Amino acid sequence: RRRHTRYISVTGVQTCALPISPRLRELLVDARAESASDVHIMSGEPVRFRCNGYLVPRGDPLDEDQARSLLVPLLSERNAQQFEELGYADFACEIEGAGRFRVNANKQRSGVKGCFRLIMDEPPTIESLGLPGELRQMLDYHQGLVVVSGPSGAGKTTTLAALVDLFNAERPVHVITVEDPVEVIHPIKRALITQREVGAHTKSFHSALKGSLREDPDVIAIGELRDCETVEKALEASETGHLVFATMSTPSGATTINRLIDMFPPDDQSQVRATLAGALKFVVSQRLVPKKDGHGRVAAVELLTGNLALWSLIRDDKLFQLPSLLQRGR
Repeated sequence: RRRHTRYISVTGVQTCALPISPRLRELLVDARAESASDVHIMSGEPVRFRCNGYLVPRGDPLDEDQARSLLVPLLSERNAQQFEELGYADFACEIEGAGRFRVNANKQRSGVKGCFRLIMDEPPTIESLGLPGELRQMLDYHQGLVVVSGPSGAGKTTTLAALVDLFNAERPVHVITVEDPVEVIHPIKRALITQREVGAHTKSFHSALKGSLREDPDVIAIGELRDCETVEKALEASETGHLVFATMSTPSGATTINRLIDMFPPDDQSQVRATLAGALKFVVSQRLVPKKDGHGRVAAVELLTGNLALWSLIRDDKLFQLPSLLQRGR
């Protein structure tokens, strides 16, 4: 018997309100119990959990009908249209009894495939993630740019959520987040939190940033700096009395700064260096490494703190000296 799913949209967050496939819920509950970070569902293959960075098979292979019965009911009308037209759909949803997930559904050679990224039930804190305590210094800033960088799957979104929660818990300010999709849901504490999803609430990161500057924000969190226009708006916001958080998929602090500058045409890079030198407060570069006991992973962090020495290297185009600056400032 075909199961139907009803969607409730209160704040634009997709929530599966009626029971979906019991098999899917069981898989996702088991994945959370095993502290998996991702679940892969693919026609022709067994379900796989990513535990401690490695994929582990669970159960027998799924045929095409079984895989579709697990994935297709999750697609809203908008996501189903994107899935048919583009061959993939990205969204976040909350499944009753299993929690919240970021989902990618796509078409591939043997049929359909889905990847579920498990999202924390509550916003993480700097302390719970083991991040450097120096990051609490940003509570004293009223403007500037903070970039969280690292390879894909290194926990950048989780760290960004912890920074937002820091202000939510400590300061009565207005925080605007622009995400693709909205992952961690932030309850109202001391701050006013406005969460926007690209595609559902705004056309792009750039257009959301352009509009947000007229909404009296104190803190702006950007899910990803993807293009020159978004970086330009982020730098503009950081200069005009706003604290901007953002993520980039770059492996180190020096690479992050170079990537920000290289997004602009050569004739503009000198001005960008001057702007970045005055705005940059922190670059948090991280990656996940296995714990000594083999159960779980922890974030290894390289922290670049904005100071006169770093700003001089940026302004004078001497980032090749950054490793020695890091050694001196350890």
